[in-house]
Amino acid sequence: MSLLTLSRLGITTSLLLALSSSAVFAADCEHRGALDDSFCDENMDMVADTPKDSSRWRNPSTLVFTYTPVEDPAVYQDAFADFQRHLSEATGKRVVYYSVHSNSAQVEAMRSGRLHIAGFSTGPTGYAVNLAGYVPIAVKGYENAFQGYNLITIVRNDSDIKTMEDLKGRTVAHTAVSSNSGNLAPRALFPGLGVVPDEDYKVAYSGKHDQSVMGVLSGDYDAAPVASDVYDRMVEAGRVKEDDFRIIYRSARFPTSAFGYAHDLHPELVSKIKSAFDSYRFPAEMQADFDGADRFFPITYKNDWEVVRNIAHATGTAYTARGLQQLAEREAAAAAKK
Repeated sequence: MSLLTLSRLGITTSLLLALSSSAVFAADCEHRGALDDSFCDENMDMVADTPKDSSRWRNPSTLVFTYTPVEDPAVYQDAFADFQRHLSEATGKRVVYYSVHSNSAQVEAMRSGRLHIAGFSTGPTGYAVNLAGYVPIAVKGYENAFQGYNLITIVRNDSDIKTMEDLKGRTVAHTAVSSNSGNLAPRALFPGLGVVPDEDYKVAYSGKHDQSVMGVLSGDYDAAPVASDVYDRMVEAGRVKEDDFRIIYRSARFPTSAFGYAHDLHPELVSKIKSAFDSYRFPAEMQADFDGADRFFPITYKNDWEVVRNIAHATGTAYTARGLQQLAEREAAAAAKK
């Protein structure tokens, strides 16, 4: 994989060097856990602490926000337009939307300081936390609970595939290497159901959940593990018909995309950002876009992402610089096949 290809995904030589080297901050930190050497975690909450040196606190005049590139970026730019206005009013700053087209590029944008506030999809959140100093604080939810989703395995309704073991010898679409429901959870959970990815069936990376769904519908893939919330939104939007598919497996519930901020933002700005998330209530159109969720529900990475981290560990996924480089290479390889 060439450096040019990696750069197109937002993975630069400077990123790889910065993440793989020992940072000058190492001597000033008593505990960092799994975090990169650029960060510290002395309160042991598993996310980067605010820098001790106030000269490193950032207070930009314009805040850059984005949402996970799991689906069409333009659609979600519109979906979050009202929240961006609310965020602007709460912080007194201009807020702009930054479209990203890969998980690795989103992590790099946060790490490099180009991105201040973001929603990362479930799987890549660990990369953003460990390598980019990302601090998750919320997920979409309701008054008393956060919104979750399931890993579902879909096939066409006219398929002869009835059980998970029937996937043997078939071509199955996984979404992206870092995706929880689209790749990591299947690799951790499917062996217990009698089928091992890459051994019992051929894995073809589609890039995104909606592309997996459309690929199954068109016959490009025999089946696909996808996030139930993405699938449900596609049905509700009329992009696909529920009658065209059959669900042959449904997992336990996972948290949805995490929302949070860069660890080195000025504490007063962080307070305003948190207040914006806490006080915001989704308008009717946004509730329709997100399966009835009406607010951002508070979470912690340490507690609420434990099941996701366990799946990552079970599949050998490392939230490290090398792991991110491998993610970028695989995303580039998948993009080149399209």
